[in-house]
Amino acid sequence: MAKIAFFGAGRMATAMVRGMLARKVYAPRNIICTSALDDTAEKLAGETGIAFSLKLPDLTRDTSILVLAMKPQQLDELPEEIGMESEGKLVISILAGKTLRELTERFSSARNIVRVMPNTPGQIGAGISAFSALEPLSEEDRESVQAILGSLGEWVELPEDQLDAVTGLSGSGPAYIFEFIAALREAGVAAGLAPAVAERLASHTVYGAARLVIETGETPEDLRDRVTSPGGTTLAGLETLKAGGFRELIRDTVRAATERSRELAQ
Repeated sequence: MAKIAFFGAGRMATAMVRGMLARKVYAPRNIICTSALDDTAEKLAGETGIAFSLKLPDLTRDTSILVLAMKPQQLDELPEEIGMESEGKLVISILAGKTLRELTERFSSARNIVRVMPNTPGQIGAGISAFSALEPLSEEDRESVQAILGSLGEWVELPEDQLDAVTGLSGSGPAYIFEFIAALREAGVAAGLAPAVAERLASHTVYGAARLVIETGETPEDLRDRVTSPGGTTLAGLETLKAGGFRELIRDTVRAATERSRELAQ
């Protein structure tokens, strides 16, 4: 496997590094990282055994893949030489809002550029990432991209013009789920449960329901109908959700995040 360099050592980069090491996709000697003038990269290196450097030549020498994992606004802070130093390399970006066109302006000599939209559950290997490549990926680069993103969980390849919708759905989606869990918790407390008990019940209910959809392969609607008895308690709750426009609200929520993603990419 080709040597890989991480520009940024925050939570997502850390998750990728730890995931790749755990899955033996890379050995520590084949990974190097850097970060802004803080101790995140040095700390990650110390905890995992990968290399660390603040010098651009150290990061690009004998390196085949560059992963941009810093804050999006820090892209402009990279040295001008990064353009030449990335010649012939695969560039993978998880920078929110940075399009392939923008990345190409900075990495015009790269052999290919891949834009990725991960999500926060990737921090525990339970995420899903969508990616788009500037040019069709070679077999070797495709294997590398899939192995790297596999360290965060699942992945799907899509045209770039769909990544804003991905941002609105799965990129921002964990926050919607956290809010839903909090709402279930509050509802449980209002119904007479202790807060800690209500939160445990709510979070495990969401976790278990999601696993059931994934592992059975059945549609959410089929599973919903299976637990809904005529005149029963579940139906009473579902009718309240329908009356309140629950699905329309979620649709509008995803649409708002999608539109904002498009605005930020302008």
